[in-house]
Parts: sequence; structure tokens; C-alpha cells
Amino acid sequence: MKILQLSAISPAAVTALRRDHEVVDGVGVAQSDVATLTPGCEVVILRSGTGLDRQAVEAADALRLVVRAGSGTDNIDLDALAARGIALERVPGPGADAVAEMAITLMLALGRNVVTADRLLREGRWAKSELTGARLAGKTLGIVGAGNIGQRVGHLGTILGMHVIGCVEHADHAARERLATHGIELRSLGDVLASADVLSLHVPLTPRTRHMLDRAALAAMKPGALLVNLARGGVVDEHALRDALVSGHLAGAALDVHEHEGARFASPLVDLPNVVLTPHIGAGTREAQDEIGRRIVDIVHHHATTGAVPLAAQS
Repeated sequence: MKILQLSAISPAAVTALRRDHEVVDGVGVAQSDVATLTPGCEVVILRSGTGLDRQAVEAADALRLVVRAGSGTDNIDLDALAARGIALERVPGPGADAVAEMAITLMLALGRNVVTADRLLREGRWAKSELTGARLAGKTLGIVGAGNIGQRVGHLGTILGMHVIGCVEHADHAARERLATHGIELRSLGDVLASADVLSLHVPLTPRTRHMLDRAALAAMKPGALLVNLARGGVVDEHALRDALVSGHLAGAALDVHEHEGARFASPLVDLPNVVLTPHIGAGTREAQDEIGRRIVDIVHHHATTGAVPLAAQS
């Protein structure tokens, strides 16, 4: 099959795919040029960043399968795929643990002033007496979007001695029981915002969740709380967040995802000392990417030989 690779994946996976298929390297191509690469391609593989928009889908005259090497689908025109009957397969599982670990990493970095301490020490300042931090144990961790990743974050929080509360879109008895097995107490969004010492976001970006953390929601957060976002940048109104941080209402924020990402990255938070910014590396561990690569190869191979996708590859 002819495969268009729009995002970097495990080199071992690319080598394995090239053994049996023609792989077109589209990594780093401008979004406006994606449609020029899709004609004749039967499979498209992508992560976040470069998207598959309607123009690219409509130009893909032979497209049968899109593989999202991760979980989010906000960079894919799902309606265009559905209209053409094109299969979409995600590989969310392997990256979930990596993202959960990154969430805890950012919480610790904020609470213990790690980034500031590193910067000051490199500048020659021994600022030990100025950098008294806060521990996570005993604090309330709020999970907005306690799904696959959020549950993992909550579990790690309980190990650290945090009281974990969370909310989900469909709050029912089954959800309450499921979260309880991970040590998470189901609450409403309003309760989570008002009670959390640390708020961690893990929702997909949809029209309903865009700017879910707007000025009003940020004002409803507990004074002095920390905000961590590993969901999608558009979930948070970053200008409103800046105001909440400058005013002192929030003590700090850490964002791995941003409203505007890539070479023209320009966060309104870059000059704030109580903010940690990372370039969307939540799922970027060798172990996660190697496993995602193996599953991509399995998905493509199975599709090529049977026209279907193995259920085991979808988890």
C-alpha cells in the first residue's frame, strides 16, 4: 500500500512499514500543502500538529485508512472521513501513562519551583532561602475529564497522598463506581474547580470544551491553586489565565499544550515566572512511542491483508 506519513513516529516502525509498503515522507510539510500529498495514498499516519483537513481528505482519492498515533482527533476532519467511509483508528493507550507521568512532573515542578531554581542557580544565585515550595501530599487534586488519562493521573495522585476528586461529562452511578476503583471521588465540575489545590485538565478539544476554562471558570477556582493542562491548548483561555496569574488568584500554571503551537509559538504566558511551558511532549517517551509504532505496524499490516483492523490494536 501507499502510505503518507505526516508525523514523526518510531524509526523502527517506519523501517518495518517500508519493508512491505511505499511510504511517502510528509513530516514537517505545511498544512496548506498536505492536500498535494494525499492523492494515491491509501493510508495516512499522523500525530498532533499537522492535520488532515477536508481539502486533504477530498484530494485523497485512494484513502482507506487514517491512523492517529495517539488519542486526540481535533486535527482531523471527522465529517469528511465519515462522508467517504474512511476508517479512522487511534492508538491512545501507550501514550496515556506517559502523559499521566508528565502531569505529575509538572505539578511537582510548580510546587517545588524547580524551573525557577534551575534558572537562578545557572545565573549564579544560591536562592535556597527564597524558594520554599509546597508538597503535594495532603492537597486536593482535581481532575477535569477523568477518563483514560485522567484516571491514571488520579491514581498517581493517590500514591503521593493526595485527595483526588474528578468530573466526567456523563456522571452516573457507573462512572462513580469506575472512578472509585482508582481512588477518585466523583464531583461536579463546579465542586472540582472550587475545591482543587491542583487542577489537571484531560478533556478532548471540541466545540463544547473550547475555552472551558474561561475567565469565569478560572475565577471559580480555589485561590492559590495550580493549573496543569495536558489536554489541548484551546481548552484554556490563555489571556484570561494570564490575568488570573498576574493578579495572584492562581499561584501557578504549567502547560504542555497551547492555543498556538509550532514554529510560530507565541504564548501570552512566556514572561511569567510562575509558569512552566513545555512543547507538547506529554506522550513523548521512548517507551510510549515505540509501542505506538508497533501498534501502527500491526494496524496497517492487518488492514492490508484483511481490510479490517485488529481489535487489540485499538486499545
